[in-house]
Amino acid sequence: MNDFKGKVAVITGGASGIGRALAERCAAEGMRLVLADIQPDTLAETERHFVERGVPVLAVLTDVAKADSVSNLAEQALATFGGVHLLFNNAGVAATRRIWEHSLADWEWQLGVNLWGVIHGVRTFVPIMLKQNTPCHIVNTASVAGLISGSGLGLYKVSKHAVVTLSETLYWDLADISAQVGVSVLCPGWVQTQIWDSARNRSLSQPDFAPPKSGASAGVMALKNLIQNGKTVDEIADRVFAAIQQNQFYILTHPDSTALAQKRLEAIVDGGAPAQSRA
Repeated sequence: MNDFKGKVAVITGGASGIGRALAERCAAEGMRLVLADIQPDTLAETERHFVERGVPVLAVLTDVAKADSVSNLAEQALATFGGVHLLFNNAGVAATRRIWEHSLADWEWQLGVNLWGVIHGVRTFVPIMLKQNTPCHIVNTASVAGLISGSGLGLYKVSKHAVVTLSETLYWDLADISAQVGVSVLCPGWVQTQIWDSARNRSLSQPDFAPPKSGASAGVMALKNLIQNGKTVDEIADRVFAAIQQNQFYILTHPDSTALAQKRLEAIVDGGAPAQSRA
């Protein structure tokens, strides 16, 4: 897909982080924007930002973990702009504990956003794109954590590994019918976002959730330090658009990602212990 001007982009998690950077890049390409987010104040501020610049934009309060919420997003997008050409299943959350220490609510929250959000996006928007029969593209946000193994971030890795194989299967299912819908899976390393503060919005989807009163652990602080020194969201957005134009499937944004994935693959082939890979 190379012709973006006047086309419609739907971006989940579109009010902050990588999602907002993707929205900025879409606007620069002359696209019309449909921004989905669960945080009302941030979404409203982002909508005002684009309205003031004269960018056609629709903001839809959306909980991607809920099928009816994503269906409403699609209905509003079609009612306002008449079509969808780029879909960024981008919304994501994270929290870290030993994998057996996560509560059932932790699993439901992270899988609900990171995996079910992509599932709902695919189930809702692919039929729309196929019916349009015009060039379209889908970018599912996974992570380099979806390509590697090792201790820590287990729940997050589970969700991102699932997004990778979902995207791979989607690619071939669409190829089987010669659809005009391209697919990419975005697997970034450390990026300067607020993902490790994503529990700030958790009560919006899990009203009974109460943040822990204790301060952040040393492990979380170390992760935040890595994020602060990561790539900028604008760098990621530029890399994504280059991949869409080249119809590239795997979008690896950090130089060490290939080596980390190769290390895990070698461990699988050797049949020994899983590789202790860290991004």
